[in-house]
Amino acid sequence: MKTIEEIISQEPIFMNDWSDKFGVIADFEDVYITKDEYEAQECPVGNYTYWIEKKEIMKKALKKHKDNSILFASYGCANYSGDAWVLFENDGKLYEVNGGHCSCYGLEGQWNPEEVLLQELENRLLNGTFGEDDYAENVFKQELCKFLGVEFRKNKKEYW
Repeated sequence: MKTIEEIISQEPIFMNDWSDKFGVIADFEDVYITKDEYEAQECPVGNYTYWIEKKEIMKKALKKHKDNSILFASYGCANYSGDAWVLFENDGKLYEVNGGHCSCYGLEGQWNPEEVLLQELENRLLNGTFGEDDYAENVFKQELCKFLGVEFRKNKKEYW
């Protein structure tokens, strides 16, 4: 298992439906604007007022999360549902955020960080099904094991 220092010094990993911190924040904060639209100098959509409003909301969201250094994030959306998991560092401590939804909603309002210890993550990865398979196709166990320096073991599922 890597140390916290080794983990936070790595390049962050964004998987499945996420490619950067911007996307993670936009989804959890329920801001429907892409990074390209946010950074555009001229209105890239048909409604200028809507674009300016979304840019302002996203600006506040980015400021709110500026001290959260996302280390690993994965979001799967399949079968009309979504499942997300985020690991981030803030002030030398590790936190995780879990979110999920059916087809009717998104991740909005689910940014509820919980402090997590590396030993907890290691236990879930070695002895459970954490990150292995999900109805929403949020599979990330093998990549997270590599990122954290934990042996990858596919869990043996028991069927009754």
